[in-house]
Amino acid sequence: MNRVIKFGFVFLLLVATATPWAQTTSSAPDAASFAPFQKWVAAVITGDAATLKALYSTDPPAEIRVKDKTISASDDVSFWMGMKVRSLQVQIIRTTTPRPDVTHIIFRADIVTGVADGKATTVTDDHVWLKQGNEWHLASAERTDAPRLEQPSDMKKEIYPANADAHAEIKEAEEKAARDRKRLLLVFGANWCFDCHVLDLAFHQPDLAPILAANYEVVHIDLGPDEHKNPDLLKQYEIPLDKGIPALAVAESDGSLVVSQKNGEFEDARGLTPEALADFLNKWKPQAQ
Repeated sequence: MNRVIKFGFVFLLLVATATPWAQTTSSAPDAASFAPFQKWVAAVITGDAATLKALYSTDPPAEIRVKDKTISASDDVSFWMGMKVRSLQVQIIRTTTPRPDVTHIIFRADIVTGVADGKATTVTDDHVWLKQGNEWHLASAERTDAPRLEQPSDMKKEIYPANADAHAEIKEAEEKAARDRKRLLLVFGANWCFDCHVLDLAFHQPDLAPILAANYEVVHIDLGPDEHKNPDLLKQYEIPLDKGIPALAVAESDGSLVVSQKNGEFEDARGLTPEALADFLNKWKPQAQ
């Protein structure tokens, strides 16, 4: 999860076809009127490489993350130009403006390409725009190409209720786990975290939900808007917060730690596969009696 911006969200739906920014419907006029992003999308649609490249920051150079690699702005431009977009539907999942000079946009792009006989594909992208002087430039992006896990269309679900008592929920889960011979799956995260919503969706999918139901009592532990909530549980379950969220720990029904993630393995949940999640859940489920 991009840890630079951690604020509330608004929702916007943008639809563009062969003409730039052909249609716009919005419940968030501030996002709809953010001209730099509109210009970026229009350049992708029209195949205007020069305009697109000029929107990326050069000082400092824009940092584009794709999976576990950092690529250059030129490589990102080449990717989008290589799509040869025939049609593009952009769905804004979250827009925040934490400072007057910073705008953060997470969006999903459903694309019909002009290659491979009009192949349809999806890209999830995470933009941070920075105002430099009088102009806005794309300072960083985290791009997920053809994600295997379902990506949320919004972040309205309250996965981590603010008034939840994590300690009480863990105690209740321990009692249920002891009775049913299960383990605890502790999911550390926050409602502002896009990847936490991706993981939650995945855990409700037909290929993963039965594994969870048969083997785990799941407890969501809220870290709050500034990640300062429940610090004692972070320490108890050995979760290194600097590796990002969501972060998972597995515990026995008596609360003893079985395993915790130390290297941000699920921090980029948007790019994981169902198989990777199933492997984790099966590896740490209770041993057969």
